[in-house]
Amino acid sequence: MIKILLVDDHAIVREGYLSLLAKQPGLLVVAEAADAAQAYQRFKEFSPGVVVTDISLPGSSGLELIARIKQRDAEAKILVFSMHQNPGFAVQASRAGALGYVTKSSSPEVLLRAIYEVYAGRHFLSADIAQALALEKLGGERMALETLTVREFEILRLLVEARSTEDIAQTLNISAKTVCNCHYLIKRKLGVAGDIALTRLAIRLKVINLLDLSVPDII
Repeated sequence: MIKILLVDDHAIVREGYLSLLAKQPGLLVVAEAADAAQAYQRFKEFSPGVVVTDISLPGSSGLELIARIKQRDAEAKILVFSMHQNPGFAVQASRAGALGYVTKSSSPEVLLRAIYEVYAGRHFLSADIAQALALEKLGGERMALETLTVREFEILRLLVEARSTEDIAQTLNISAKTVCNCHYLIKRKLGVAGDIALTRLAIRLKVINLLDLSVPDII
């Protein structure tokens, strides 16, 4: 029996995948979580065979969660299941320690196969992500996001959301000085001089969506 920890901040989404996984022999969702902090606690409590997590989570992101889990248990099997179709996200997830990356536009069969593959310790990418990565390599293009570390990538995402240095430091549990240093390194690595250019680049690379910047959160 493969024990699964399911991490997604949308309860309706979790319910849908719970229903799917419950029908599969040999799979058992032993715990759910809506954010990274809760997911880490659930991981410690239940020791799941596979963690299936989104990247976009409240507070610390899925990338931070992956890195934290792998720091605690180097053998942890983690599958990212995300709406982000940018191959740069898959690269960062892999660097953080995930074995698989599947987009939410994939069929249920792809998700199920990915769970079994990751549980067996094998790498797995959904076809759309694998194709995007192959096209970038064939085109000879160097993915700008590959130059960033996982921590720098997370800080980039928060910076372009117009989060303050202090807010980012608190969210990622690091010092404000570290945030400032990373901010400088990010701009240097990506070849931009200011924050406006950084935001434009982030939009172009699909790190963020224009709608994410223009529509306020509804509580």
